[in-house]
Amino acid sequence: MDKRLLIKKALEAREKAYVPYSNFRVGASVLTEDGEIYTGCNIEISSYSPTLCAERTAIFKAISEGHKRIKAVAVVGDSDFTYPCGVCRQVIREFGKDAIIIVANSEKDYKEYRLDELLPHSFGPEDLENKKK
Repeated sequence: MDKRLLIKKALEAREKAYVPYSNFRVGASVLTEDGEIYTGCNIEISSYSPTLCAERTAIFKAISEGHKRIKAVAVVGDSDFTYPCGVCRQVIREFGKDAIIIVANSEKDYKEYRLDELLPHSFGPEDLENKKK
């Protein structure tokens, strides 16, 4: 996995963010299990609730193109080390239980986490399959 390429793609995606209200840009890139990279930026609208985070934009683009598993997500924001929100962590969990999360300021300045470090004791698809009867 080329972490610097993922970060570079996330930085490029950040430039496309639509953030007229917060002015806080976030970019993300997702590496699928079969090596494809998808990018996304955050997209705000005036009523806020339907706002979409960069991570979910990238993941949903990958899923809509037929990919069902992700290996890694890189995230860059307008502050020092922008981390995925709780909703994004849960979406990452759905499609990449063992995903690596890279939070970065630049291609050389980044931190790397396993998803279970950022979302311990998570709930996922297998919990529904193993429900008590």
